[in-house]
Amino acid sequence: MKPLGPGDPLRLGPYRLHGVLGEGGMGKVYLGQDRDGRRAAVKSLRPELSHDQQLVQRFVREAQTARTVTSGSVARVLDAQVEGGRPWIASEFLPGPDLEKAVASHGPLDGPTVCVLASALARALRDVHAAGIVHRDLKPANIVLTSDGPRVIDFGIARPEHGLTLTTTGQIPVTPGYGAPEQVLGHRVGPAADVFSLGAVLTYAAGGQRAFTGGHVAAVQYEVVHGEPRLSHIPEQLRALIAPCLAKEPGLRPGPEQIAQAFAPPRRAEKVWRQSSLMPLIDQYETEARRLLPAVGPPAPMSHARRRFLTALTAGGAALAVGGGTAAWRLRDG
Repeated sequence: MKPLGPGDPLRLGPYRLHGVLGEGGMGKVYLGQDRDGRRAAVKSLRPELSHDQQLVQRFVREAQTARTVTSGSVARVLDAQVEGGRPWIASEFLPGPDLEKAVASHGPLDGPTVCVLASALARALRDVHAAGIVHRDLKPANIVLTSDGPRVIDFGIARPEHGLTLTTTGQIPVTPGYGAPEQVLGHRVGPAADVFSLGAVLTYAAGGQRAFTGGHVAAVQYEVVHGEPRLSHIPEQLRALIAPCLAKEPGLRPGPEQIAQAFAPPRRAEKVWRQSSLMPLIDQYETEARRLLPAVGPPAPMSHARRRFLTALTAGGAALAVGGGTAAWRLRDG
């Protein structure tokens, strides 16, 4: 986590901000804490984008829609508001690395862990789609690995199923290599687009390499639409399960429920996850989160001298407020 910079707010809504968790083209994500000690990841739209009223309205509206998603594998959206012209979304804070960082530092996940990951993400998509939403940006950076399992985050560009893709002019492009062919082409997008993204995510998790690569963004997107995914570095058993998710035609991809069943993790999946080689890395993130956030408890007992001082200050403040009100009335009166 990075410290707050000169242009960063100190507070958004009920959350006091303690640092920057990450940032991208849309905005920054802060680590926040309310007065009761509840932690949140608070995402704020960049100031230069806050002048676009349509974008602001969509930003908040889609967050409110995402609050209807109830799933143990999805980070809950807690609140969304526009404050002082700055829109923000507060989501459940999850201490743990995202999948992209975990694979980069740890290497590809073993077979049983990939099965637990795939099953959890498929259930998450099932619940997201049941709420009438398409996530549209499922990628390793939007999957946090916690001690309780993987969780999907960031509904910043989620849209209702009947909405058009976000690749039209002036809107947010899909993440190269993870967006489905229909997203790249600007066609209508449905739940099957998230399944394609899931296939690309699992390819990266199981093999440590992306399914679609290229020297620049256009080359990657061309491969998504016309090329074949690179799956040779994935164990054969997993390859047979992942390949159908990456079908070019949306109708040929399996549904989330089928994927969850196909990747049915071994018995006691929670134990498999907690005993995986990822846990030391996850523990580091949890320890760091506890270190960075101050403990919140009942207020300390007030000394007699301090109580006398605050009583006098309150009385003086009340008198000052009355005097200021009288002065303001006189100024208005001319």
